Amino acid sequence: MLSFLSLLLPAAGLADPLPSWNDGAAKSSIETFVARVTDPASADFVRPEERIAVFDNDGTLWVEQPMYTQLAFALDRVRELAPSHPEWQANPTLKAAIDGDLKTLAAAGDKGLLELVMVTHAGMTPDEFQQIVTDWLARAEHPRFRKPYTELVYQPMLELMAYLRENGFTTYIVSGGGIEFMRPWSEKVYGVLPAQVVGSSIVTKFEMVDGKPVLVRQPALNFIDDGAGKPVGINQHIGQRPIAAFGNSDGDLQMLEWTTAGEGARLGLIVHHTDGEREYAYDRQSSFGRLDKALDAAPANGWTVVDMKNDWKTIFPPAG
Repeated sequence: MLSFLSLLLPAAGLADPLPSWNDGAAKSSIETFVARVTDPASADFVRPEERIAVFDNDGTLWVEQPMYTQLAFALDRVRELAPSHPEWQANPTLKAAIDGDLKTLAAAGDKGLLELVMVTHAGMTPDEFQQIVTDWLARAEHPRFRKPYTELVYQPMLELMAYLRENGFTTYIVSGGGIEFMRPWSEKVYGVLPAQVVGSSIVTKFEMVDGKPVLVRQPALNFIDDGAGKPVGINQHIGQRPIAAFGNSDGDLQMLEWTTAGEGARLGLIVHHTDGEREYAYDRQSSFGRLDKALDAAPANGWTVVDMKNDWKTIFPPAG
């Protein structure tokens, strides 16, 4: 006759909240932190309303190689609009984008990329822009994996976000990507409400059009939510310091520093892309998602560094 305990053991084995994580230091650091801040008897107990966790998006929650997804969107968009704008051929950056000359486009740096975003993301209402994004994501495919970008999210990170929410955390996305580029799909893909997305933005103005009030996106930068801008964006949108931060690049360095400098138990975690077979392997020399200074800063700050190849059993959600 089976004992009551033996009946419980299989269920307990299936109850692992992070089944796509291999047992090891990375998984243990997450579980230990959550136990410390959610146990009312713990000296590190944190009230649920103060359990704020912030996640970078590109390279932390979904694939960012061979280029940021929003850049792929902007390139498709500029080629779509180009026939109506012959004057763009006189602009080296826009001509490179139209011709698919990524080398010249990369050489233009952040200024060139911002110029590309300005001409492809403005001149419409937020609702119109978000519908364009939604339609593009429905048909666009990643060049290597031949799948929609929204299917190339990291299964272990989806589990981590769900695990935190089950333990009273509120999860936010804090990304250098456009805030209105992410909001149309963040809830469906990540379970993160549009109001819990913090990102870069362009100027938006209130106007009366045909007697109706509308908001119109302008070709001017409003805020860059990257690097030192991330703590500022968190302060402006969330209004309190997180107790956990998750990133993968030097663009997340200041967010990790600011989060873990607070009092009490804190968790900083970096996703290190080490798996060239299942995804990509890159860090210090990458044009997108460079991980250099933050990787060096991790040991001194006590941040967890996830080795994607060894710490994750799987990368992407199962098909179907």
